Amino acid sequence: MSDCQACGSLLQRSFVDLGLQPLANALVDPERAHLPDRLLPLHARVCDRCLLVQVDRDVAPDEIFSDYCYFSSFSESWVAHCAAYAEATIERFGLGRGSQVVEIGSNDGALLQYFVAKAIPSLGIEPAANVAQAAIARGVPTEVAFFGEETAGRLVSQGRSADLIAATNVLAHVPDIHDFVRGVRTLLKPDGVFVVEFPHLLNLIREVQFDTIYHEHFTYLSLVSLRGILERQGLVPFDAERQPTHGGSLRVFAARAEAGRVGSAAVQALLDEEIAAGLDRAEGYGGFQPRAEAARDGLLAFLRDARARGETVAGYGAAAKGNTLLNFAGITGADLPFVVDRNPAKQGRLLPGSRIPIRPVEALIEARPDHVLILPWNLAGEVIAQLPQVGSWGGRFVTAIPEARVHAH
Repeated sequence: MSDCQACGSLLQRSFVDLGLQPLANALVDPERAHLPDRLLPLHARVCDRCLLVQVDRDVAPDEIFSDYCYFSSFSESWVAHCAAYAEATIERFGLGRGSQVVEIGSNDGALLQYFVAKAIPSLGIEPAANVAQAAIARGVPTEVAFFGEETAGRLVSQGRSADLIAATNVLAHVPDIHDFVRGVRTLLKPDGVFVVEFPHLLNLIREVQFDTIYHEHFTYLSLVSLRGILERQGLVPFDAERQPTHGGSLRVFAARAEAGRVGSAAVQALLDEEIAAGLDRAEGYGGFQPRAEAARDGLLAFLRDARARGETVAGYGAAAKGNTLLNFAGITGADLPFVVDRNPAKQGRLLPGSRIPIRPVEALIEARPDHVLILPWNLAGEVIAQLPQVGSWGGRFVTAIPEARVHAH
C-alpha cells in the first residue's frame, strides 16, 4: 500500500490488479534472453480523497526513460495529428517569431518540427537521450532533462519563459505531478497557455482499455482529478477538446489563475459527463477488474479456437499496451510465434515477459498468417490501410480491446 502522489492519502481502493509484470518497454536483447525478467506488481488504485487513479511507484523514472524505444514519428496518424495541433495552436494564440514554445516530453520532435518550420522559437525537453538525438537531427532544439520546478527556473533565468507549453501524453509519466505543474507555472509567461493532452480515463473505463496501464504511466487522468491538481498550483483549465488519439484523449487548455481567462462551456460539459459516469466519487470506479478479465479471457478463447482450427496468428506492433495485455493473459510464443514492428530499434529483440520475437513487417508478408493481431489497437485503421496484402491471401485483422473483434479490410 502506498500514498497518493497528488494528496498524500493512503491508497486503499483497488481499480485493477494486473499481476506481476515486467516494464512494458523493457525489450530484451537476444543475448540476454537467458536472464529472467524483473517483475513488479502492476496494480492501479484510486484515491478515495482526490480521485486520482495511479499505479504504485516501484520504478525510478531514469530506469524507464534514459534509453527509450518509443519514437513518435513511426505512426503516420500521430504525425498528422501533430501537424494539425501545431497549425491550430499557432492560429489560435497568434504565435510567431517573437514567441517561445516549449514542449515537455518532446520525443523525436514530431510536434515541434512544425513550429520550427514556421521559424517560431522552440525548445524540446526530453529525458531520453537517444530519442532527443533524433529530434536534434531533424533541427529541433532539444535539451536532455527531466522537467520540474528546478528545470523551469533554470530556463526562466536563461530568458526562455514560454508563451505556449505543450505536454502531450507526458503527464502520466510524471512521478511527482505537483513538481511538474509548479514547473509549468514557473515557466509560463503571465498570459501564457499550458496545453496538456492525455488519454481520457473515462474512455479507458468505458472501452476496457486496461492495457494502457503500465509502470511508466504513473497516473490515469480525468478532468475531475486534473482540475484539482492544476488549481492547487495556481492554474485553471479554461477550455477542453476531445481528441480521437490513443483510444480517446482530452486536450485541456490552462492558464495562470490571475490571467483571468474566461472558461468555455466545454470544460463544464466534460465535468458534467464525468460526474454522470460516477468519476466524482470513489465508488464510481468499482467493477473494472472483472471487465478486464473478461477481455483477457476473450482473447485467450480466440487464440485457442484458432489453434484448434489449425489457423496461424501473428502480432503487429511491439507496443507497450500489447505487453500489458500479453503478460496479463500469460500469452507466449506458443500462442503468438512473432510480432512485427516498423521501428528498427525494436526489430531483432524480444518482448518482455512473453519473450515473443520482434521481426520486420516483411516477415508478416512472408509468413502469410490467417490472423494478424493488432496490439496497438488505437492504430488499427492505419495498420490495415498499410497492409492490403493481408486480404489478398485471405488473412484477417483482429483486435482484443474491448473484446476480441475481427475487422473488415
